[in-house]
Amino acid sequence: MDDTLNIAGFGQDSSLNGLQVEGSKNVTKIALAVDASDRSIRRAARAGADLLTVHHGLFWGEAKPITGVTAARIRLLMENGISLYAAHLPLDCHPEIGNNAALARLLELEKPVPFGIHRGVKIGLRGTLARHISPQHLARKIRNFLQSEVKIFPFGPPRIRKIGIVSGGGAFLAPDAADAGCDALLTGEPSHTAYHIARESKLNLICAGHYATETLGLRSLGTLLRRELGLPVKFIDVPTGL
Repeated sequence: MDDTLNIAGFGQDSSLNGLQVEGSKNVTKIALAVDASDRSIRRAARAGADLLTVHHGLFWGEAKPITGVTAARIRLLMENGISLYAAHLPLDCHPEIGNNAALARLLELEKPVPFGIHRGVKIGLRGTLARHISPQHLARKIRNFLQSEVKIFPFGPPRIRKIGIVSGGGAFLAPDAADAGCDALLTGEPSHTAYHIARESKLNLICAGHYATETLGLRSLGTLLRRELGLPVKFIDVPTGL
């Protein structure tokens, strides 16, 4: 996974990407979940997994004491012999199995190219739709695919052709999408600051859920792991509604 996701190329990510907790020397079943939460870990244990791969791991930024919730989660991992692997930005922007790549395929985006620099890496994709589409029509398509609520801030053109995609909490890249000439930015969750920027930039902001937009890369990674390693893989769905 380190090689496939180019973990070494994301040294500036706030997440400690890669193996975070070694709970078992051997892997016989893999579970995948968006968050390394208590519920995800317990369900991985019930499924008999000895490796849990997540998008949002336990360690972010500078080192902090292992206490409280973090300590409880690590204890739960160790007691059940489950290792924890995290892939944050590497899974957002992977050109084939990443969250943004999956959303681009859903929208049949033509000639997607990287855009939106965050921590020294272009984490989003932008491209052109095959035909002009209304924000409402686009939202329905995304809602039907992700089975999640989609919030529209229709500040831009009534017909969308050029769109930027940044999964999760990517609304902060609204200025980059506007500068790139996008008609809309598709992301996960809304942002108070991005609201005003999108309105003043005449950019449609489409928010399909932080959780929902970040399940896609994990599912794609699970398919790859099952095919390449021949191990059983289970996706653990623990939606937050956000």
